[in-house]
Amino acid sequence: MFDAPGGRRIAYRHIPGKGPTLVFLPGYMSDMAGSKVSAVFEWARTEGRACLLFDYSGCGKSEGDFADGTLSQWRDEAVALVKAMVDGPVILIGSSMGGWLMLLAAKQLRARVAALVGIAAAPDFTTWGFGAADQARLAAGEIVLEDNPYGPEPTPTHPGFWADGQANLQLDGDIAITCPVRLIHGQRDIDVPWDVSLRLAKALHSDDVQVVLVKDADHRLSRPQDIALLLRMLAAL
Repeated sequence: MFDAPGGRRIAYRHIPGKGPTLVFLPGYMSDMAGSKVSAVFEWARTEGRACLLFDYSGCGKSEGDFADGTLSQWRDEAVALVKAMVDGPVILIGSSMGGWLMLLAAKQLRARVAALVGIAAAPDFTTWGFGAADQARLAAGEIVLEDNPYGPEPTPTHPGFWADGQANLQLDGDIAITCPVRLIHGQRDIDVPWDVSLRLAKALHSDDVQVVLVKDADHRLSRPQDIALLLRMLAAL
């Protein structure tokens, strides 16, 4: 366990190896046991590459209450882990919400970031992901529950998380990131519209940005062929 800022204890897995170190940032309510995360970790182990995984506070095996989690808090945990565990450059891999977090973390890690890889990246989803009525409820301090297509329990959005997201919006301005960026997005994604990746590509300062649209893929991008595409992309970087 890693002692993160604020006294939160964070579960992580780290293997040394050739750099840049791969750092995986999972999606909302996800953890380092997911299929894509596990595939990247095992690929890194096989290839002798360094890799760092972790669970956000309140998620997976980390301590804390999920209701207290925010983007800023999870960004600080990611940055603290990288600074404590990794020597040299990193490649940040962000899945869904993790694609928002990788932007926030990259702005703090600066020159240490060799590249970014977004998997159905979802920056600013506190804005485009909610209608006016739900945003008003969140602004008033209410919890919003939504149907969860991936499990039996509804997906909660807590007002603290939403407010912090609104304070960290990225897509409406220039994003001062200049490293290579690769974005993968399924065109059958019903959770994060694929044009979000196009908006992100446009907002980034970097000229080395590639967007790969997979026509028959959904939000999870966890089929064998999707994972193979991700690993080819990492190998090329």
